Amino acid sequence: MRVLITGITGFVGGHLAEHLFAHGGYTLAGFGRTPVWPKELDPLSSSVPLFAAELSDVASMERTIAEFQPNAIVHLAGYANTGKSFQEPSACWAANLQGTMNLYEAVQRSDARPRILFASTGLVYGDPEPGRITLDETAPLKPASPYATSKAAADLLSYQVTRSAGMDVVRVRLFNQIGPRQAADYAVANFARQIAAIEAGKQAPILETGDLSGLRDITDVRDMVVALRMVLEKGESGEAYNVGRGEVWKIADLLAELVSLSNVSVEVRSKIEPGRGADTAVSRADTKKLIAVTGWKPQLESKRTLTDILNYWRMTTR
Repeated sequence: MRVLITGITGFVGGHLAEHLFAHGGYTLAGFGRTPVWPKELDPLSSSVPLFAAELSDVASMERTIAEFQPNAIVHLAGYANTGKSFQEPSACWAANLQGTMNLYEAVQRSDARPRILFASTGLVYGDPEPGRITLDETAPLKPASPYATSKAAADLLSYQVTRSAGMDVVRVRLFNQIGPRQAADYAVANFARQIAAIEAGKQAPILETGDLSGLRDITDVRDMVVALRMVLEKGESGEAYNVGRGEVWKIADLLAELVSLSNVSVEVRSKIEPGRGADTAVSRADTKKLIAVTGWKPQLESKRTLTDILNYWRMTTR
């Protein structure tokens, strides 16, 4: 199978490319903002072509799709930071909705007829309705941030093109993912970065955080990309599949476990960001549909994940 990955140099994209390459049976190529592989993904550079393409450039994407002739496209590129989306809503909407629309236009204008895996987010659901413990794919969409709202719109667009344009698009609604190489814009990576800096003597032994009361369904990205491959292979066109562990962690507990893995004493200071009161506080995935179709289950436990994240930041902070 020839697979083109948009956002291949990003956090999820890089791990997916590594997984597909190691799994075998795939010829890969990717879109990135520049044609240069980041250092940590350099082992892929000799085997996986990297094309520079912006989601705003339909013609460039069309040329690449026509040249590579993918059997499948995994669409991961876009605006992914929930917190910053409150300050940059226009940029968020342009990348997530218009960018997805542009990709579909580029596919339709090319001769390729690939299966497309669209990466949505569990945040499209917002908070569960009263009495609803978990969120399955039938839950109403009630996004609470510009990021989640723009992804919900692109999610619905992805369904619409399977109906009106006959495209083969399957959607995955990804709940929170963490792992090595995640940017420090995200909570767990930020905690680990600060702990590594404290251990290295580059930061005072004070770890600053935002609100720690939230509950999140969190999966190791290395487990999540296995689910992406399985849905790409087995998912039904037009359908959406939740991808998550199906259990929630309190952010404060994840931080406590990270601190316990440190070799220094750390003082935690929390400060809630202004303007984040509407952010989703609870998010738990019902993954019965995913399991029924693919048989996927996460394999990596939280301690292994957190240890690997902390060790990544220890190496980066040297």
